[in-house]
Amino acid sequence: MCIRDSYKRSKKSTSKKRFNSNTFVNKVNENLATTINRVDSLGDQQNSVDAGVFSSTTTMDGKAIMWVGGVDGGDTLGGGVETVGTGYTYTMNLNTSFTGDDNLYVRLKAGENAPQWKVKETYHIDTKDTSDAFKLDKAWYSFPIGDNITAFAGPRIENYYMYITPSIYKPGALKSMKLGGNSNFGASTDVGYGFKYETEGGFGIASNIVTKNADSDGMLGKNDHNKWDTQVAYTTDRWHLSATLSNQQGWTGQAYNATAQAVGIADADGEDATGYAYRAYWIPEDSGTAIPEITVGYDTRSVDDSVASGAPKDSDSYFVGLTWKDMFQPDDRVGVAVTQPLKVTSCNGTCTTEDGDPFVWEAYYSFRPNDSMEITPAIFGGTDVENAIEDDIFGAVVTTTFKF
Repeated sequence: MCIRDSYKRSKKSTSKKRFNSNTFVNKVNENLATTINRVDSLGDQQNSVDAGVFSSTTTMDGKAIMWVGGVDGGDTLGGGVETVGTGYTYTMNLNTSFTGDDNLYVRLKAGENAPQWKVKETYHIDTKDTSDAFKLDKAWYSFPIGDNITAFAGPRIENYYMYITPSIYKPGALKSMKLGGNSNFGASTDVGYGFKYETEGGFGIASNIVTKNADSDGMLGKNDHNKWDTQVAYTTDRWHLSATLSNQQGWTGQAYNATAQAVGIADADGEDATGYAYRAYWIPEDSGTAIPEITVGYDTRSVDDSVASGAPKDSDSYFVGLTWKDMFQPDDRVGVAVTQPLKVTSCNGTCTTEDGDPFVWEAYYSFRPNDSMEITPAIFGGTDVENAIEDDIFGAVVTTTFKF
């Protein structure tokens, strides 16, 4: 009896589930509606994400650099150089292409440095003091004209970004060692325009101008401070030769590698100077041997206008940099460089003040604990770096770079 009743109940309950042609149609419609709602939801989420990201043609990379060290000597240099001090910079690089061949470059940077790393004779290669503020540091647009010409224009650029590379020596500590001696190549970030023409055979020409007061007194006016460089170069895979003519109006960018008197040549409004910078480098066939890469440079700079009797008129500078790569482990680097900063060689008549015999040097070892980190211990020094008195310096610094 119980079994039969159970069977009846089961049969009765199953008899209520009946299928017809609408059963499948309704189910399909229900599932389709659910799927459409989910797709719409995903689309809304995608739109919300797209609104907060860069375009697909924009790339971003960056680096953080930190250093600590000290300087002994140079009592007249100022800036509290006889102390141990630190410094740092944090940089973000943004590159955007609109055609595949052009590039909009924007660099954002923050930094803070102890006083000794802002004095020109001990100026650290990575010094940038923004009082910890994250600011626009560089901005320019480059684009091709035909097959061999690259044009540049921007509100924040320096001359040397528009050159055909004149030096392969990478400084380990001092900015004075940049570009094969940072004398006539000494630059300042502001409004600039230029181009470079390079052939497949190695011949190249570059010409560019940077003007400091374009946003206040106008470009090329009598109160403007500007620098117009024209470079002729020949470059192969293993060596390079170049000569650069530099027309300078009230320009003081050479102060990174010059004595006090040489800096004073043509540094006022309306005063002009002409400079010549000669560069050469050579790369051995194999790295990891006793034969180094070699960079040499020689600069001259002369005032164009008449100067007072006894005032400085001409100056010159030289540089030699040696680099050994892959000596102890892959991607390491040993560097040694010497430079004579720009010094006065002649005056209008007899020099009323004798210039010094300046000499600056650095030596360093750079190695990579991993692909994204580089550590560079360095020592540096110099004699008569500012004037013809006991302006002798010696320093040591350790710089760590993180790239991402």
